[in-house]
Amino acid sequence: MEQNPVKQKKRFLVPVKTTAVMVLILATLGVATSATIERDDVVNHHSKMATAPVPNADSVESVQAFMKVYEVLMSPRCMNCHPSGDIPLQGDDSHLHAMSPKRGRTGKGVYAMKCSNCHQPENTPGLHTPPGHPEWHLPPANMKMVFQGKSAHELAMQLLDPKQNGKKDKKALLEHASDGLVKAGWNPGEGRTLPPMAYEDFKKAWITWIGKGAYVPAK
Repeated sequence: MEQNPVKQKKRFLVPVKTTAVMVLILATLGVATSATIERDDVVNHHSKMATAPVPNADSVESVQAFMKVYEVLMSPRCMNCHPSGDIPLQGDDSHLHAMSPKRGRTGKGVYAMKCSNCHQPENTPGLHTPPGHPEWHLPPANMKMVFQGKSAHELAMQLLDPKQNGKKDKKALLEHASDGLVKAGWNPGEGRTLPPMAYEDFKKAWITWIGKGAYVPAK
């Protein structure tokens, strides 16, 4: 029996209308879902910001103390014996040492040119004559402890690294502030500029930096 063409047409129109409605519904749901995701992202972002760690008082004080320490360590009285190369620096302008002595394996010079040849146990009398100390030397070749060219972040990281600081833990670092050769920086002989703060103030800043957690300045 032949089918009614009108009914056949209606039968095919129903799926088309249904499909159109479903597309509209899915599109609407899609927009709603997208909006929900975006809203959740914003809420989560603000939540993370609200719970982000706030620097504690110790970390702030520790970093502030290190910046004072850093100012001293980058002065000629300290940096001249912590060069990036193997020749010590000299003078308030930190130029290469006029005699071109080399670090050597132990940091005390090579062959006949030893630091102790000119740097006696005490300062030599006179203007711009060699400063003295019984242990005058550069850091050894296997532990150079470079200050020259270091940022505050880099220098703090180096000072705290036992692989670079002579295997010192925090206790040993605290004691190092009282080392005789460190203190010699405040007795450099005639004609040389002193570090930018008094020794006792430097030592206090050093102890505060480590005692408050040895926090490292940001890069």
